[in-house]
Amino acid sequence: MKSILIYAYGNPGRQDDGLGNCLVDELQPWLSEREIDNVELESNYQLNIEDADNIRDKDVVVFVDASIEDIVDYHFGIVEPSEGKSEFTMHAASPAFILALCIKLYNKHPETYLLQIRGYEWEFTESLSKRAQENLDKALAFIKEKILNFDFRKP
Repeated sequence: MKSILIYAYGNPGRQDDGLGNCLVDELQPWLSEREIDNVELESNYQLNIEDADNIRDKDVVVFVDASIEDIVDYHFGIVEPSEGKSEFTMHAASPAFILALCIKLYNKHPETYLLQIRGYEWEFTESLSKRAQENLDKALAFIKEKILNFDFRKP
């Protein structure tokens, strides 16, 4: 059975920036109830270079983050390795950089994806906006389906 890491990052104290963290929080009891033990969850404020070590022994990695981009509800896509700094991110390191570092340091290349959930409000508060919560619910249903079918390659 494939080992899966779902790694959310964002700041729950900045309203919708905590969307990824909320997804992990809501996914944990669902995994426990179903006794799904090949999925590991992690949540942090931002990605760090040490995360290359965290992903190296996984078959599938799904990074989850809030998005300020004009996407519909959520977007799920493949992450290609990139050491370049041309990608803009509000976080210290991008998923593409972490993947490239994992390949360079450990010669490991897990299937890697990014699930971006559309956010709308970024104030200093620990609650999601109503529209972001709706997007979270849709993204959560999507990722649960992916886990149950063990099929991450089809968007």
